[in-house]
Parts: sequence; structure tokens; C-alpha cells
Amino acid sequence: MKSLVTGATGFLGSAVMHSLLKAGHDVRLLARANSDRRNIENLPVEIAEGDLRDHQSLEAAVSGCDYLFHVAADYRLWVPDPQTMYAINVHGTKALIIAAANAGLKRIVYTSSVAALGLTSDGAPADETTPSNLESINGHYKRSKYIAEQTVKELTDQHQLPLVIVNPSAPIGPRDIRPTPTGRIVLDVMHNRMPAYVDTGLNVAHVDDIAYGHLLACEQGKTGERYILGGDNMTLLEILETLDDILDQRKHRAALPLSLMFPVAWLMEKIALITHKEPRATLDSLRMARKLMYFTSDKAIRELGYQFRPARLAFEDAVKWYQDNGYSP
Repeated sequence: MKSLVTGATGFLGSAVMHSLLKAGHDVRLLARANSDRRNIENLPVEIAEGDLRDHQSLEAAVSGCDYLFHVAADYRLWVPDPQTMYAINVHGTKALIIAAANAGLKRIVYTSSVAALGLTSDGAPADETTPSNLESINGHYKRSKYIAEQTVKELTDQHQLPLVIVNPSAPIGPRDIRPTPTGRIVLDVMHNRMPAYVDTGLNVAHVDDIAYGHLLACEQGKTGERYILGGDNMTLLEILETLDDILDQRKHRAALPLSLMFPVAWLMEKIALITHKEPRATLDSLRMARKLMYFTSDKAIRELGYQFRPARLAFEDAVKWYQDNGYSP
């Protein structure tokens, strides 16, 4: 059985790749010609060079495969040109799913995000049925993932595809080479760049648990269903204190009202347009922080047998990997 994985040069995709290799799959990876390939070096995998924006390369990549794990996405909270993000996350996803449908794959697992789901008004954990709509979603990343998921659902219904959707929460752990926005929180604490915090919260899970959840979705998931693959709900302060404890450091951090951060984020975005470096704070990230981004994985636990380890273990593995790979002093 041969599985095609997109996004394996990145964080979550590389974890899905490792999970499939452990399960005995023959693995083919879709990778751009100029991609950073540290996460796939010296592994028994086949590489199909291509790009989600090059639709002919997608047809070649799915040819001869039994399963598709579409994990790749442009995951940034700020982009100078949003159209690039939509070209990858929406149009590239549509082209890949159509190519997989034409190739007659046995199973397709599409990696959406909890960003595509609704949030509750009282901070209670949301689930797969919590209502959401495009107008209520902030930021191009979240909007692109919402539109992509709606597109995937339509294709699944139209073509009766053997497709399952998974919605990971914030992954934490090893091999976050870029790093992702959640990985930057870990690095900021390690570099003493978090003197303050805002009152928000998110759901965090070990990247390898989320990756194994993809395999469970492939094997046990119901066609057309979606499953949240998450972990522990934590306030930002709890995350920072957990990291402090792992690093054996004691910090006193000030609580900042969100309203004070908006002018700072606005200025950072203006500077980023000149430097072309992603700002440390963005207006969209602050708008997201107005609500607790809490979720429950009960459906995946019940129907897939999904399990997740305590978030502290994910942070420990992330810290160790960053230390071992020269990201921190």
C-alpha cells in the first residue's frame, strides 16, 4: 500500500510521514524543488517533485497511490500577499482532491484545522458541530482553511469520495524547523522574549499524537465526517508557566490588555511590509485572542480510538528538539 503525503518537509506533515512509515506504508512525498528537506533526509521515501499550484505535478504525484494524506498548507498568521495563501490552501487543495478522485484512491485524509471551526461564546470547548461562518472568522489563514474545508466537503458529496477530514489543534513537538506560530511561543520563552502575556487560551497537542490520529482517521474514520485531533486546553499563562518550569526558570510576567497591543501590532505589520519578515504580533492574531480557542476531541476518542498525552510532554519534546538543533542558547 502506497501513501502520498503532502507537507512532509514541514512540521505536522513530517510527523504524519513518520507515523505511516512505522505502520509499514510505502510513502511518496510531494515536495517543491526548492524546499527545505531536513525533515525527510535519509528516510526510505519516494519524492515526487511538485507544487500545489502546479496542477499537472499533482496528477503525477497521486498516480499509483492507494491513500492520500493532504497535510500541506501555508500556515502563517501574516502574509504580504494573501492571494498566495489562497492559491495554496484553497485552489491547490481543490486540484489535488480532484486529481486523487480521478486516480481512484481508496482513501483520502484531508488535514483541515480547528481554525475552520466555530468557537463558543462562553469559552466552553467547541466540537465538530459548533456553528461557524466565513463572516465570523478573522485572518486570511483561518478564512482560507474554512473555504478549503467547504470546498472539500462539496467535492466529497459530488463525487462520493472516500474522504475523511481531520481538524488538528495547535501542534507542539519536534521537527518544527520553520518554526510555526505555536513553535515560536516555545522559542520566545527559551530566549526570554515573553515579558508579558494576554488573557487568551488555546488547545495544544503533541504533534506525534495528531499524526497518529491521521492514521486512525484513515483506518477507522467515517466517510464525509470530520474529527478534531487535539489535546489539552490551556491559557497562555499556563503555557508560559509550564515552559518556565521545564526550563527551570522563574519569571514574573505582566498581564497586558489586548487593547494596548493593537497599536503595537499595527506598527509591526507596517515594518514587516518593508523588511519582509513576519511580525511578532499581528492584528489578526490579537483578534483571534479575544476568544478562548478551546476544543474537545471526544468524537475522535470515541470513534477512532484517538489518545493524546499531557501537553507538558509535548512542550518537553519541543524544548529538547530546539536545544539539540541549535535554536536556543
